[in-house]
Order: sequence, then C-alpha cells, then structure tokens
Amino acid sequence: MKKIILMALCALVFSFTSAKAIDKDSDNDWSDINILFLIWTAEDVEFFVPSINGAHDAAEDQGISMYMEFGDSDTAKTNDILETAIANEVDGIAMTVWDDDAFDEIVCKAMEAGIPVVLHNIDDSQRGKGNCRMAYVGQFFIETGETLGERMIAEHGLKAGDHVFTPVEFPEAVYAVQRHEGVNNAITAMGGTTEILGTGTDHSEALNIMVQYLLGHPETKAVIGLGSTPTSVAVRAVEEAGLDIPVGGYDITPEILDNIANGSLTATVDQQPYHQGYMSVTMVAQYLKYGLLPADMNTGGTGLVDKSNVESAFKWAGITR
Repeated sequence: MKKIILMALCALVFSFTSAKAIDKDSDNDWSDINILFLIWTAEDVEFFVPSINGAHDAAEDQGISMYMEFGDSDTAKTNDILETAIANEVDGIAMTVWDDDAFDEIVCKAMEAGIPVVLHNIDDSQRGKGNCRMAYVGQFFIETGETLGERMIAEHGLKAGDHVFTPVEFPEAVYAVQRHEGVNNAITAMGGTTEILGTGTDHSEALNIMVQYLLGHPETKAVIGLGSTPTSVAVRAVEEAGLDIPVGGYDITPEILDNIANGSLTATVDQQPYHQGYMSVTMVAQYLKYGLLPADMNTGGTGLVDKSNVESAFKWAGITR
C-alpha cells in the first residue's frame, strides 16, 4: 500500500515540478542557481573522489553554483541536511538513497517545494516506483553482481557445495542487498553458498573482521567484496588467514588496481563514479535552466576491470575512475 500511495504522489509531484522548473530564469547568467550535492558517506571515503570531481566539473560547465555536504552514513544527519536545504530554498538536489524508507518523505517534500531531486550512486530498490526522485544516475546492482559471480565461477572452477564470502560495508544498504542478490543468484545457480558480513568503511577494521571470518570459515573457496572497502583489503585478508583462494569485487581504488595488475585479484566491477557526479548535477542544472527532463542512466553497465584493461583504469584512478 505504501508503494502505491507513493507512486501516486510521485506522479502529482512530478507534474508540479515540471511546470515550475521551466519558469526558471531565461537569461544566460545561471550563477544564481544553487544545487546541493550530497555524498552519503564520510568525507574521507576515497571512492567518492571521482564523483566529487565530476560534480565540480558539471557545476563549472553549467555555470551554476553548487555546495557539498556529507551524510556520514547517518540517516538522521542526512535528513537534517536536506531539511535545511529545503528551508533555505535550494534550487536542486543531487543525493543518494541508500535506505529504502528513510528518505521517502524528505525527497517528496523537496519535490513538492519545486526542488528537483536526482539520485546518484544508489537508488531505491524499486527505482522510480519507490521514491519521488526524478531520475537515477548509477550502477544497476543486481545485474553487475550476476556478471561478477559468473566470472568468478568460470575463471576459478567454483562448483556445487563451494562457499563464497561476500563482505560489504553496510549489509542493509540498498547497494549491498542488491549486489549480494546478484552474486548469490550466480553462486546458488551452480549449487554454492554465500554469506554477507558488514565491515564498515575503516580499512583496518574491515581487514580484521574479514581475517577473523576466514579463520573461522577455512572452507571458504572465494571472496567477492561487495564494496570498495572490503575489496581493497580482501587480498591481504586472504593472505593473513593463510588461505590461497581467488578474490573479486567492486569499485576502483589504488589497492584494488595494484592487486589486479599483480594477479592476486581477478576482476572488479567499475561503476564510473565520475559520471555519477557529473551527470546528476548536469541533469538537475539542465532541468532548471531549460526544462530538460532527467532520465535514468546506468553508469558502467556490467563492465569489469581485469588484467586486460587495468592500465586505462590506472591512468585515471582517483580522478575520473
């Protein structure tokens, strides 16, 4: 029932904001347009550096103003940031919905106030049916999980009865649930099992958690990290646990690329965070300027970075990759 009501409200809100957005300033000076770009984690999470670069580049290219906030993976703090933005009559918002329910009301409130909202990085699990947002720029998680799981099976001969460890920063977050669903689809289809475990974003803490898990589960046949933090430390965790098993995962960091290059990590899913920052801000800006409607965009598709293409990723790591 909640989803049905929300869908109806979204339709009404969308109609309202569509009319309002086109009435924005029609001259060529757009500097008074002010957009909030909201990162859902802490400021020191390195994955988002390319996304931040993309957002800044988009603001410059569009000639608009943008300010940035960090939610510290805290739903209450994030909602407070958004309430303040709405009260201050920000023109547009580019943000992340990592919880299926925590931001439904605030996004609808923004849209009702004529403030367009475009999501980046993580969408509602029901996509546009589950949130009032106008569009989503980011990875489609289930599809990429299936691709990665199938690659690990094919390359390492995983078979029925094999157990795969799938650590992730925040197991209840939408991205984690859906990535795990995709990986689990592939692994269970061949008769294997998976287990998800939370690591947080601190690399030292994540390493310790993963080592302890592997020591307690020596039957594990592979590790597939479902986020940048566990994937970054997975090879070290396997080594410290005294195991010799394959590793794959998600996202691009210097550690991940080094491990791909030296052959200790099979492949990682590239979600191209620069595009997520650049295109979400661009879509909001162009909607406000010209009334052009934002549209969902799958960044990175189901592409994998492995030894065959790691050099390109090295060149732009931390900048646009």
